[in-house]
Amino acid sequence: MSTFKFLHAADLHLDSPLMGLRDRDGDLGERIGRASKAAFSNLITLAIDEQCKFVVLAGDIFDGDIRNFQSGLQFAKQMRRLQEAEIPVFIALGNHDAENKFMARLDLGDNVHLFASRKPETIRLDDIAVALHGQSFPKRDVTDNIARDYPAPLAGCLNIGVLHTACTGRAEHHAPYAPCSLEQLVNHGYGYWALGHVHRHQILNANPWVIYPGNLQGRSAKETGPKGAVLVEVQDGMVRSAEHRTLDVVRWEVLDVDVTEVSEAQDVSEALRATLEAATLPHDRLVALRLRLVGECNIHNELIARADALAEDIEATLATRSGDIWLEKLLIETTRPAAPSTIDPSIAGKLTAAISELRTLPWFDQLVEQRLAEIRAKMPASVRPEQLIEELRAGAGARAAAVALSLISQTPEAPDEAA
Repeated sequence: MSTFKFLHAADLHLDSPLMGLRDRDGDLGERIGRASKAAFSNLITLAIDEQCKFVVLAGDIFDGDIRNFQSGLQFAKQMRRLQEAEIPVFIALGNHDAENKFMARLDLGDNVHLFASRKPETIRLDDIAVALHGQSFPKRDVTDNIARDYPAPLAGCLNIGVLHTACTGRAEHHAPYAPCSLEQLVNHGYGYWALGHVHRHQILNANPWVIYPGNLQGRSAKETGPKGAVLVEVQDGMVRSAEHRTLDVVRWEVLDVDVTEVSEAQDVSEALRATLEAATLPHDRLVALRLRLVGECNIHNELIARADALAEDIEATLATRSGDIWLEKLLIETTRPAAPSTIDPSIAGKLTAAISELRTLPWFDQLVEQRLAEIRAKMPASVRPEQLIEELRAGAGARAAAVALSLISQTPEAPDEAA
């Protein structure tokens, strides 16, 4: 009976910063800065500990043109660890790798094979009866269905397709590169498709196996939950199991705190404690927590006006809890109770009506864009501010209106002239 294991990973993005946390100072900043590389080191350790016969990397090793050449050297170092353990590595470069100018300069060792980019190629491992088929991206924007040109399966072998692709209907929020259908892959005749490009672990099919391992390390609050790779066990030429192994160092989580019943801003901490008690957060790694205050409440304006102070209070609350939890961001997504259909004839009422129209005025959008341009100009050149700028743009109107309304509500009424 012949049994062996191999490891399938993808979307390492080794030189990619963790959005929203990369600029933190001190120990937190250092831990975040090395998170992707630490997760990759965990991957290599897993392959060695499990005595894997080979490792498959299905694209996007880097995030593009390496910003820090040390990332490339770190990758080469980890490849040498596998070489010393006599574990070969098979890599199909993805859309981000195609932008990389340094890949060709790296000495990756004799155990590393990069699949050709001109057309699919096949590598045979005769000692374990495995045939690996793969193709690297020749450029970033590959819009052709390259899977159609993958070779027919070799008889007597476990055939593995290594493909960086946006499989139809499974790649939401990802660019439609190298598109293909699940039906096409299932009918191709391979026993295992090692996919990459989608950052969420998905088993699309189990006979034959078609799997996205997801990325090794979540990079933002859009990539929550456990991240890692797939450990595959093969017995007598058939895949018997495909187990997702968690390897991430920083875990992203998003929690909604319902403050519908909260009448005072200082009572938000109690609602937070109740939410945390009900949540299941890991205690064995750093948790980057994004909190969203939701619900319809009368203190909506006050919450927005006091957002910074509220975030400090929440950080203090988190510091008292067990586990390593950091507040990545606080979002105020509450709403005000529906206003009466008639306009209050008082001065405050008229001001409230005017403020509600604020976001519809052309000059307001112009002012927002002017301020965003100033913010963008002050950010370091190495930072990709698009996500931050878009969040500021989307929330500018609501925040401005809420702050103005809060000021009105806190202004004492003028004395009655007749008094």
